[in-house]
Formats: sequence, C-alpha cells, structure tokens
Amino acid sequence: MAGLETECALTLPDGIGTGAMTNTRTSSQPAGTWPELRSGPLIAGGILVGIGAVVALAGLAVAGAHVVSATRAWARDLEIPPGQLARLKWEQAKSAAASGASTWREHPHAQARLARRAAAPGSE
Repeated sequence: MAGLETECALTLPDGIGTGAMTNTRTSSQPAGTWPELRSGPLIAGGILVGIGAVVALAGLAVAGAHVVSATRAWARDLEIPPGQLARLKWEQAKSAAASGASTWREHPHAQARLARRAAAPGSE
C-alpha cells in the first residue's frame, strides 16, 4: 500500500514567531521556519509506545503474581506462622526492655544521690 501514503506537513500560521516578543538578534533561522513533520511516523511511534506500555504492564502483572504465589508457599512451609512469630518477638522485646529498665534503676550508681557543688562566690 505504498501508493496510499499521504504526507501532511505541520506548519504554523503566518505571523507566529514574528511578533514583538521575538528575539531577532539571537535567532539564526528566518522567522516562521519550523521543521516539517510527517504525521505517519509520529502516529506509528505513539502506537509502539502504547503497545510497549501494555506489554510492560502485562509483565509486571505476571511477575507480581509469581512473587505473591511464592511468598504464600514460603509462609505455608514455615514451622511457626508469621503472626505467632511476631507475637513471640514482641513479648521477647517487652521482657528485655523491662529487664533493662529494672537493672538501670537498681544499679548502685543510680541509688547514689550526688550532691551538687555550690557555686563559687563571684563566679556568677
């Protein structure tokens, strides 16, 4: 279908790029010249980007389903369920914190009440 190709040149209307805000000192191109673009390659590129996005989402769904399935199988094979293991570790942490706090309170240095030295006269 080579004979059915049509070329559409995208050009700007007259007067754009020639107004009061145009910087003519630094412009190396004549006013009003823009690249001519054919719509066919742009449409084809957009379609390919869309197809690529759909393929990427499908890959993400397949990989995500596999990770979820593998995680469920791993949790099923554990000797202790994760919820029970979490409760056990929480109780261990509370016990360790209470033990540390009581040891800190009962330490001989914590029992001694150190008196502050009086400030020397004239040092204020």
